[in-house]
Amino acid sequence: MQNVTTIAPAADAPAPNAVSLSAEGTLQTLDHAWPETSGAIRILFVEDDAYYREVLAGELAEHGFAIRSFADAASLLDSIELAADADVILLDWALPRTSGIDLLPQLRRGGVNLPVVFLTGQALTERESLAFDRGAIDFIDKARGVEVVARRLKRVVDTARSAVQPKSEKFLVCGKLVLKPSISRATWGDVDVGLTVGEYNIVHLLASNVGRYVTYRAIYDCLHYVGFIAGSGDDGYRANVRSAIKRIRNKFRELDPAFGEIENYTAFGYCWGKPDNTA
Repeated sequence: MQNVTTIAPAADAPAPNAVSLSAEGTLQTLDHAWPETSGAIRILFVEDDAYYREVLAGELAEHGFAIRSFADAASLLDSIELAADADVILLDWALPRTSGIDLLPQLRRGGVNLPVVFLTGQALTERESLAFDRGAIDFIDKARGVEVVARRLKRVVDTARSAVQPKSEKFLVCGKLVLKPSISRATWGDVDVGLTVGEYNIVHLLASNVGRYVTYRAIYDCLHYVGFIAGSGDDGYRANVRSAIKRIRNKFRELDPAFGEIENYTAFGYCWGKPDNTA
């Protein structure tokens, strides 16, 4: 029996195939279908603490979310077909056997490209940096409470939806670089670079401004969303941008050791190609 729970938004009638905790704490699973909801944000939520999982899922339902909850990574992977209709994945960091941070790359390798948000009881800077390095969109301290979690989940999903582009055969070409906006893929010399969606967004931003420097803040906003704050201090986000640029450069250099298209202007930002000094 899988450790899976379905909770529909509070405004809706209980789904006939919903799953709940019994008085003894036993999870009862009847069906894999999402509850019938109108416009609700659909969350895949993985949390091993049964009490916290049930409480947060119930509170998020009161904020209009539809939630499918899982007790561990294996339970989510066993029901991964649900990702086709989900909007966001909410992961606890400290899961048993396979941790949340190790589950994320497994999801990506399996073709799941939904935005991932980490929820943790230990909001350590090094964990935050690692989460963003692996492609997470947000990193939230459990102590912030459901109001903050709900607002940030909605913002993540709104940003992801607004970024969806209609399929198009129009590519952005800059020398060996070819960007394919409809599928968020980048190739270098006809070989896929293997960028995450966030990394692709950075390269697209830089390549769309060839010869012009793009600020740290603008790069960070496209990696997450406008106004997102992370890191230590007012300029803590710059460390996250530098880390992302380093990963991107390394991926290009695996294909082309002579790669040097990304230029840095100390304390300002980055530029694709040689900066244009004629302006």
